[in-house]
Order: sequence, then C-alpha cells, then structure tokens
Amino acid sequence: MAYGYVCRHGLPFASFVGVNHHGKSTLLGCTLLGNEKIPSYEWVFTQWLTCMGTTPQCIITDQCRSMYGAIRKALPNTRHRWCIWRIMKKFPQKLGGYRQYGELYPDLRNIVFNSRTEEAFERKWFEFMEEYNLHDNTWLSDLYDDRRMWVPLFFKGEFWAAMRSTQKSESMHAFYGGILHSKTSLVQFVHEYDNVLGAKEQRELEDDAVDSRG
Repeated sequence: MAYGYVCRHGLPFASFVGVNHHGKSTLLGCTLLGNEKIPSYEWVFTQWLTCMGTTPQCIITDQCRSMYGAIRKALPNTRHRWCIWRIMKKFPQKLGGYRQYGELYPDLRNIVFNSRTEEAFERKWFEFMEEYNLHDNTWLSDLYDDRRMWVPLFFKGEFWAAMRSTQKSESMHAFYGGILHSKTSLVQFVHEYDNVLGAKEQRELEDDAVDSRG
C-alpha cells in the first residue's frame, strides 16, 4: 500500500498496488481516509474485501502500528510484512552517529540479507550487537523483536511476486504522473484518477499485444 496526502482538505490517500502478469505495478484500488487510526483502516480493509470478494494472500506496508492492528483484525489470514526498503533507509539516521558506522552498516546488511537459517540470523545478530556495543539501542532491539515482519529469511518459500518493498508504489507523484497532489480538489481527484486508470489499462493491453506476438 502506498500513502500520501491529496486534495485541499488534507485527506490521507491510500492506494492498493499489486503486480500484474507482466511483472509491472497495477492499481487495484484506492481510498481517501478521514484519519490514520485503527478503526479507519479497518473500514478500508473491510470495504476492500467487499469490493474484491476475496482476501489478499499477502500485503506489504510500512511500519504503521495502526495499520498493523487493523490488518490483524480485518485480514487475519493475510500474510503481512513490512517494507524492508523503508527500514534500511532509516539506518543512516538511526545509526549514523556511531563512530564505527562505516564498518557496522555492511555487517548489518550482510546479516539481514545473507543469513540462511533462523539460528544463524539470531547468532550473528547477537554477535553484531556485542561487537559494536549496541545493546542500549532500543531501535535495533525493537527491530529484532519484530524480525519476522521484515527480514527476508522469514519469508522463504512464500510467493511475493518478486516484491519485498513498497517501492513500486512509493512515490505518489511517480505513480500518478504528478497529477495528484495536495492542491487537487475532490472533483479534480475523481477526474484525474479515472484518467490514471484508463492510461494504465491501455498500457496493459499494449503489453498483452506484445506478449501475444513474442
């Protein structure tokens, strides 16, 4: 799911973005939210189920705790993971002040992406925390507690259509061609959103035609 703020009313805007049979991002739906609290997200996911008629097998979001709680209630059988790209982007901010950051960052990336078993990951993580004396870093401690939500190792054998982050839908301006922004009125929003749908449907038809000849 991708998030941003559109319309002059400052309403949070959320898109459901997936991957189509060409491996390209495709728009599955969207919503304007009154707020970003659990009941609001629960309503969104409930309406999603009503519209789609089926529960999504998996979903990738950021670390929003309200969304996490809503998914657990409204989509209990959906596999939920956090966007690893967003988490990795926080490393310089959260750890950049350490004198040994130049050495610890590649070590941490290696643990996250190259651990083959749960036991190996946990052993390497504790060795890493010990080596760089990071036991007092609560952000890292919280990440470890939530490791099953973002570390690739814990999603082995599951089908994610080659996705492990929200990058395909991260930029509102990139996805909607810059036509939706904070100054868009509600009337403009409906009109421009319809244009976006039409353009993306046309591109998919063109991809279908290319594949049929290939």
